[in-house]
This record gives sequence, C-alpha cells and structure tokens, in this order.
Amino acid sequence: MAIDLLWERSQKVIPGGVNSPVRSFKNVALEPLFIKEASGAYLVDHRDKSYIDYIGSWGALIFGHGYQPIIDAVQSQLHRGTSYGLATALEVELAELLVAKVPSLEMVRLVNSGTEATMSALRLARGFTGRNKIIKFSGCYHGHSNELLVAAGSGAVTHGKPDSAGVTPGVAQDTIVLPYNDLNLVEAIFNECGTEIAAIIVEPVAANMGLILPQEGFLEGLRRITTQSGALLIFDEVITGFRVAQGGAQEYYGVMPDLTCLGKIIGGGFPIGAFGGRKEIMERLSPLGPVYQAGTLSGNPIAVTAGIRILKDLNNSVYERLEYLGAKLRDGLKQIANKTKIPLQITGLGSLTGIFFTDQKVTNFESLQSLELDRYKLFFECSLASGILLPPSPYETVFLSTAFGEEEIERTLSVWEQIFVECF
Repeated sequence: MAIDLLWERSQKVIPGGVNSPVRSFKNVALEPLFIKEASGAYLVDHRDKSYIDYIGSWGALIFGHGYQPIIDAVQSQLHRGTSYGLATALEVELAELLVAKVPSLEMVRLVNSGTEATMSALRLARGFTGRNKIIKFSGCYHGHSNELLVAAGSGAVTHGKPDSAGVTPGVAQDTIVLPYNDLNLVEAIFNECGTEIAAIIVEPVAANMGLILPQEGFLEGLRRITTQSGALLIFDEVITGFRVAQGGAQEYYGVMPDLTCLGKIIGGGFPIGAFGGRKEIMERLSPLGPVYQAGTLSGNPIAVTAGIRILKDLNNSVYERLEYLGAKLRDGLKQIANKTKIPLQITGLGSLTGIFFTDQKVTNFESLQSLELDRYKLFFECSLASGILLPPSPYETVFLSTAFGEEEIERTLSVWEQIFVECF
C-alpha cells in the first residue's frame, strides 16, 4: 500500500512532490517515476518495472549506472572519511586532471553544482572586468541563480525581465537575453552598450532546449566580439564537458573561452561542479583577490574520488563507441520517420540527441514554437509503456552511455517503429 501511495505521500512533504521540477513529469502529463535501483543502461522503478534509461542522470553517467571502478574507488574512500572541510590531495589531483584535459583551463575552483559554478563564474567576470551587464541566450539553462532566471525583453536591445517569482527587476535589468545562433544581434548589442557588458555566457552546444548545435561561425563570432570589447566569454560545459570530447565542446570546435563551467560527468554521479580559466582571472578569487566564493563541501572527497576515476578512464575509444551508438540511434529513427512520413527533426553530436516533432529546422529556442507537443507526449507515454525511458519533456536531450549496446539501440528502434505506425 505504501508503494502505491508514494506519489501522494511525496506531495504532502515535498513541494510538487519532487526535488527538481523536471522530475514531476508535468510536461508529459503523467505521474513521475520513483526509482529503486539501476545498473548499466537500465533503471528499475519502485514497482519493479525495468526501463532502458535515456536520461542517464541528465548526462552525468557517461559509463552508465553502477560503474564498478567508481564503486570500488568510493568504497575505499568512505573508510577514510566522507567530508573534512579542509584541503586534500584528492582535490589537487582532480584539479590537475581538469587543467590537463580542458584546453582553456589554467586554474580551477571546485564547487558543489553546475548552478554554483555558473553563478560564481559570472561574479568573477564582473569582478574582473568592473562591468555589470551579461548576455545569455534564450533556451540555454545555466542553473537557477537569480540573474539567469531571466526572460527576453520586448525589443531587440531591451534588458531582461524576471522569469521566476522572487527574481527582482533590479537583478534582471543587468541580464540581456538574445536568440541563440543570432550573431548579428549580439553585434548590435555590443555596438550599443558593449563597454557595460562583463561577459557572454553560453552553452557551446545548447542541450537544455532539446539539442541545438551552434551554426558555423557562431562560437567563433562570440570569441571575436568579446575579445574586441574586453568582455569575457564563458562556456557553460556542465553538459558538454567530457561528454562530446575529453576537452569538451571547446576542444571539439576549437574555440577557447575565458572561463569554463563544469559539472555532471566530473563527479561520476556525485554532486560536484567546477569553474576555471585563465590564471589572471582566477587569481581574482578569494583568498588571493577581492571576489568572494566559498563552500563547506566544495571538493568533497567522495565526489572528487569518483571524478578522478572517471577522468582517468576516459579515452578515445570511449568517444568512438558513443559516436557509433549515437549515429545508429539517429539513423534508425530518421529511417522510421521517413518511412512513416511523420514530421521529425533529429539533431545529434556523439552521445547527445535531440528529437523534435516538427517539419521546421530548429536553430534556437524561438524556432521551437512549431513543436507538436502533444505528439511528443504520446511518443513518451508509448515508449515508457514499452520499457523505454526518455526525458519527460520535449525540451530535453537524449543521453547515451557506454553501458548501451547494439541490443538496447535495436530494441528501442523496434519499439519506436511500432509507435510511429500504430500510435501516430
């Protein structure tokens, strides 16, 4: 009885019944899953139903669930302590690995989440430049700090407005929100008020509105504009860091930011974040400089231990396998859509895939207004009933891990073909 009433119980003691909104399954009009355990590419819910997991803790689990080398490393560390609140050699080792692998990093500060990383990077950018304004792009999510929960203003060069209760107009007015992939508008803003702009923050591959790739020249243009104006370029690589390449999207596209924000994979499934960049910028952080940032659990030895193990196990064969699996999934889905003539746009990069029910090309958040949301809901529900767990929102990205094999991909495609023929 207690299991059957779990959703009812959770709503009595947790706002909305969940500890992060996307878990509510509100966008697909279903009750959420409560997970009991996981292994490899599979999740098992509290009713003992198994699913092929295309969420992967929102991209954090590049080796899948229950990766044994992490379990072994963490179990060993648990016997030595879970938290010290003081410096450890483990923190130094992880920082050295990050600096060695991510091209733009000269120094790095460990924090506890992606939100904390982006929030701190923006404070640092303002402290370094002495400027107040920032630019972000609609549809790119950089965590829930006040200055980033901002919607676009009513005109092309107006300042932002609060996009959440509790965000003040005073905070929002220093954030300018522009369409992703629109370099001309970025240039127009800098021509108007470039000397006031501290930084541009961007997902180099936008993975929080489905998956939207940067158009040719977009990232290079952001680099050129910020360099010319004295503003900083911040890459939010919380998702793409160690996901699209060992050095992240900046390595893949060959564009170096001033600051980089990391999370997810670098903790191997444990809470962690990091931000880093050029030495002259990072040395403005306390205790060396005037920009304050701190955290009791920053560099937590359990999370750091898992991160070290993950980074050491990543190699070219990992990315080759993920690229193969991702291409197989996307190619198979394209064939199904073409055969059934269902309007579908599919985007992808390695282990990341975007699925959009529309016949319009998707290039930014504004272009997603043509999505057939009801069709995604039906697609999600039918997939779930057949043991395929997709992100419970049409604005999220599909993730693969090395725990997937051809069997999981082929089973998924078989289910999807049946859905396209019988449900649509």
